[in-house]
Amino acid sequence: MAAMGRRALITGIKGFTGRYMAAELKRHGYEVLGTGTTVVDGPGYFQVDLNDVEGLRLLFQQEQPDVVIHLAALAFVGHGRADDFYRVNLIGTRNLLEAIAASGKDPDCVLLASSANVYGNASPGIIDEDTPPNPANDYAVSKLAMEYMARLWSDRIPLVITRPFNYTGVGQAGHFLLPKIVDHFRRRARTMELGNLDVWRDFSDVRTVAQLYRRLIEAPSAIGGTFNVSSGRAHSLREVVSLCEQLTGHTLEIEVNPQFVRPNEVRTLCGDNAQLRGLLGPWSAMPLRDTLEWMLTVVD
Repeated sequence: MAAMGRRALITGIKGFTGRYMAAELKRHGYEVLGTGTTVVDGPGYFQVDLNDVEGLRLLFQQEQPDVVIHLAALAFVGHGRADDFYRVNLIGTRNLLEAIAASGKDPDCVLLASSANVYGNASPGIIDEDTPPNPANDYAVSKLAMEYMARLWSDRIPLVITRPFNYTGVGQAGHFLLPKIVDHFRRRARTMELGNLDVWRDFSDVRTVAQLYRRLIEAPSAIGGTFNVSSGRAHSLREVVSLCEQLTGHTLEIEVNPQFVRPNEVRTLCGDNAQLRGLLGPWSAMPLRDTLEWMLTVVD
């Protein structure tokens, strides 16, 4: 389904993923609108909180987007207040779906970004969409609850749910692991405190994720589906550090801080993306080395 001037609304458009999503859609001919909570001037941007029920209803009644990409979320697992995960990720998403359903406009697609964290401490190996959810923290529980809640709207709203595994890139907040590691190497720091180095993660490039989200909202057969978004390859944090050493020629000392080791740490997350490839066809996953080189050389 081609863009042909379609209107796309991105929640969380000023966030890390939102910026790349907006650029991807604009490149393909969409008129892009967006929401967020920060005060920003500019056309097409609306300062609306997900818990502002009336504000959301008014926005969707007035703007009538053809597609919605819901990225706004509280995503940092280490956030200190558990209630916030449910207030934003669950109740906020319900408010959004209610506003869409009441808008008088039947959208072509509403993409909800969930998380691969819903799989929890899954068995080692490649995780596909049939792996039973087993969330290990409040963030993951809030995302899984969001998925279940969204099903209540599936007869009224054409939904697509994505479960992205870890992804990164220029502009990601510094409290996330890879930007933290990159920052230390950019500064040529002598030491760095990390938690468990022996966790394995499936890292994608944010630009690839944005491209796949766009292709999903353009695929009518995606409606009703839940899709892993992943590279299909896991890297340990030790390997990430080693790649940064190779790219910069700098070596630093790693100090393991027990306070950074979470008790419910998900040990291995590597996503089987066969279902997504079966729907969209093949794509080229950006090698992690290339993503790290981009992050090490480009200043946001």
